[in-house]
Amino acid sequence: MKGHTIAMAMVIAAGSAIAPPPSASPNLMRVLAVIPVRSGVLPAGAAETSAECQHRAIIIGSGVADAAIELGGAVAAYEAGEYRPAAWAAALAPLLADEDIIVLPASPDGRDLAPRLAAALDRPLFAGAMQVSTAWVTVARGGGTTMATVPTPSACVVTLQVGVRGVETITPPLELNHVTRQLDLDGAVRDAQVIQILPPDAATIDLAEAPRIVGGGAGLSGPEQFQQLGQLGYVLSASVGATRVITDRGWIGHERQIGTTGVVVDPDLYIAFGVSGAVQHTSGLGTPDHIISVNIDAHCPMMQLADLAVVADANAVLDELLQLMTHPAPVADPVSGHG
Repeated sequence: MKGHTIAMAMVIAAGSAIAPPPSASPNLMRVLAVIPVRSGVLPAGAAETSAECQHRAIIIGSGVADAAIELGGAVAAYEAGEYRPAAWAAALAPLLADEDIIVLPASPDGRDLAPRLAAALDRPLFAGAMQVSTAWVTVARGGGTTMATVPTPSACVVTLQVGVRGVETITPPLELNHVTRQLDLDGAVRDAQVIQILPPDAATIDLAEAPRIVGGGAGLSGPEQFQQLGQLGYVLSASVGATRVITDRGWIGHERQIGTTGVVVDPDLYIAFGVSGAVQHTSGLGTPDHIISVNIDAHCPMMQLADLAVVADANAVLDELLQLMTHPAPVADPVSGHG
């Protein structure tokens, strides 16, 4: 039975009425972004997904009004409380029936909700797309080593890889109005039960979601240095990444490769040890707030991108830094001067 009711806060461009937002070109296929949020925080790739859909989006989750204002564009925002992908998919399916192409960010929640929506709508799912249009869908295959481009079906669901397209800043942002509506959730729809939420483990977190990353390149001597890099990452609550040459050598798994043929990331902090900064690597870095680079070559691209460039042997710096982080020097007594 339908025993639960949630409020729908619709955020729309001034003067329009949308549920979902109207297509700018009614004669073309309709493309719509669906973005799950938690506590008003947009997931990685939300802005890219909205831009790929001409800024037409549905936001569903908790704290959606704040998330919609941050996202901008023509947005229908459904306040749905805690994450319930099965119930959300069942409730959204009738609203999305007239939308031709539905695109979700390939964030953890997006990857979870997308196949449920595809099943509820009886549509094919294209997972891990690099590009979506009304004509073609380009999907990464073979761990990013190959690309498959196929004609876009008349109706489908797509997840868009995080960090694969640039997003222009809209200035000034669109003025938004708020109205509220009701949406019924089917209480008979069963979702997985959440027993416990654990804090993210820097060693196992999805690299694309990591706020801090320590990366290693060919300037590091061997696999032992990547074990050290893992220890440093643990101390700094940072994930470990690497360049393609390192993963090809087998010093670290390919799932840790950063770049256009690996994982596209967008951390707050990136510390690069012995990374020269080839374009295939730097193109997959996103726009980190802070970059620290350690390299003996002061003129390599990675050093030019860095906010702090340390001209030194990356192996020696890693040794010393790990020693200081794990065995800090004693603090001197301010009175006696002794440690």
